Amino acid sequence: MPAPIDDAAAQPNWPKGVLRVARAWLRGGWQAAHDIDPEFWRNLQRELLAGRQWLDRSIVLTYAAATGAIVVAFTLLAEAAIHGFRQVEGWGDHGRYFTLLWTPALTVALLWWTRRYVPGAGGSGIPQVVLSLEKDLPPSQSAWLVSMRVSLHKIGLVSGGLLAGLSIGREGPTVQVGAGVMVSARRWLSPQSGIDAHDLMVAGAAAGIAAAFNTPLGGIVFALEQLTRRRHISHSSLVIAAIVLSGLVAVAVFGNETYFGRLRVQAMSWSLLLPGLLVALVAGLSGGLFARLIVVSIRGLPDRFSRWRSAHPLRFAAGCGLAVAVIGLATQGATAGAGYVTTRALLEGQGDLPGVYTLLKFCATWISAWSGVPAGVFAPSLVIGAGIGHDVALFMGMDKEAAIPLIAMGMAGFLAATTGGPITAFIIVMEMVSGQAMVLSLMACALLSSGVARLVTRPMYQELAAMLPLPPHTEPRQEKR
Repeated sequence: MPAPIDDAAAQPNWPKGVLRVARAWLRGGWQAAHDIDPEFWRNLQRELLAGRQWLDRSIVLTYAAATGAIVVAFTLLAEAAIHGFRQVEGWGDHGRYFTLLWTPALTVALLWWTRRYVPGAGGSGIPQVVLSLEKDLPPSQSAWLVSMRVSLHKIGLVSGGLLAGLSIGREGPTVQVGAGVMVSARRWLSPQSGIDAHDLMVAGAAAGIAAAFNTPLGGIVFALEQLTRRRHISHSSLVIAAIVLSGLVAVAVFGNETYFGRLRVQAMSWSLLLPGLLVALVAGLSGGLFARLIVVSIRGLPDRFSRWRSAHPLRFAAGCGLAVAVIGLATQGATAGAGYVTTRALLEGQGDLPGVYTLLKFCATWISAWSGVPAGVFAPSLVIGAGIGHDVALFMGMDKEAAIPLIAMGMAGFLAATTGGPITAFIIVMEMVSGQAMVLSLMACALLSSGVARLVTRPMYQELAAMLPLPPHTEPRQEKR
């Protein structure tokens, strides 16, 4: 029977090894020190590499925490911008009419800044991340779309759009912001880390969406469903760690609360089957139409508006800003911003909407995106979906309490139809409303709505990503010797 191995004896004797190598170095230099004990140097190399791996992990986790802090700052700045627009509306007796000048002027300024300094920050930001991941772009082109610089500009531009009163959200742009922050960590990582820009962007994007909605599971599923279509996540633990750390930072500031509280769901019965099917169909058709309108508007058609947008983008942006301001006047400012207050009131059974609110919010969000300014449609899609559920409930003669499940289903259905991600949609909505009791209903509605939308359009983010212009690839300059 072989003798047992002594683990302590199997370990290198570092004190004796160091003394032996030091004596050899004093007598004959580095070559003698290497020749006298090659095993010592191999063990030392392994230890240094292991230490470097822990340093690499620490760098990634530090950037993950920084992502959470930046998302928190983005959230606070966006809320301050919305509050600022409300202050503009309240200026004097005719303050709300001042928005007819305020909104177009700021829209033009935001588009000018975007086109002049950060063209890669336009739109929602998710197509930029999708393109960077799927095409494996060289660093010079990828940095044009996803970088720390673009992220900081994106925060200011989206907040400016909310200050202008546009119908936009910050959650989609947070994907680009989080990816830009995390990918900046690559410069500090060693070549032996095995962590590339793809892994960092996926982790940052997932962490951004999780911290923005306070939905950690939704962030993971978003990464799997929307961002990794051509490649698996080689460091899944990296994504989870980034989401956990960024989420902890957000929870430390805002508390562990859902956006819309806890959904009050009555006992589900077969009486909701027909209204639920109607919500899924309407959300699927309208969501598919919404996605198609955005894609076609950005791509352009041989019509007067597309020619005007191409020839005079700033004038067109002013016209879009004016149209959004007029819609805001017609709805008493209810269509400005993301619309969280309106949606929460509906889910609590306390709110009420005019008959045309859903249509006007639909139009305001589409026109805001058409203007070309950095604008997310994630959060407005939830609001439009809530309006669809509310309108269907009114059409079916249901009271406010009975309409709550339909409102939640409308949110999941329209978001799934717009983004082409049904699993992400129902999980995000479930986490936002703490609606675990409705998980099967939300899942069914999201899948059905997404299937209906596919009859109208292809996945929106993939089409928008294919249309993004890219600068010519430039090789990094080499220093003269």
